[in-house]
Amino acid sequence: MRVFLAAALAFAPAFAFAAGSDDSEPPKPTETTTECARGEVWDEKTRTCIKAEGAGLTDDQRFGAVRELAYAGRPAEAFAILATMTEGETARVLTYQGFLLRQTGRVEDGIAAYERAIAMDPANILARSYYGQLLVQMNETALAEVQLAAIIDHGGVGTWAERSLKTAIETGTTYAY
Repeated sequence: MRVFLAAALAFAPAFAFAAGSDDSEPPKPTETTTECARGEVWDEKTRTCIKAEGAGLTDDQRFGAVRELAYAGRPAEAFAILATMTEGETARVLTYQGFLLRQTGRVEDGIAAYERAIAMDPANILARSYYGQLLVQMNETALAEVQLAAIIDHGGVGTWAERSLKTAIETGTTYAY
C-alpha cells in the first residue's frame, strides 16, 4: 500500500516544505540564489561565491544553501550542494536527502531516508516532522500522529517541528519551508 500511495503522491501537487532548520520563517534569498552560479554558495566572510565543495565553507553554510535552494524550487542544485557535505551520512544529511528526494518525486526513497535518519537519531524531530508531513499528504493521518507523539516525547513541544505537523494533521495543509 505504501508504494501505491508514494506513487500517487509523486504525481500529485505537493505542498511539501523545504528542508531546513527548526526555523519558523522561510529562508530569505541571498546571493546564493540571486547571483552565484550553479554549484556555488555565497560566503558572507569573503563576500564572494565559492564552489560548494571548497574548503572555505562549513557544512552549516552548505545546509543554509540547501534550504534556500530547495525553498526556491531548485532541488537539483540543492542536491548537488548536499552531496558536498563533509560530515558524511549523518541523521541531519539524511533528513535533507529525504526532503529533496520526495520533492523530486522519489517519494519511496525519501521515506527510506527519513526512516534511516530517525533510526540513527530517534530524537531527530525535524525528520519526524518532515516524515509526518509526507504521511499527511499520503492520507496516512494515524501514522503522522505517531510521528507527532514522538516529537512531543523527544522534547519538541512548542517547536516549529511540532507546530507544523500538528497544523498539517488538523488542516491537511503542509508548509512550503
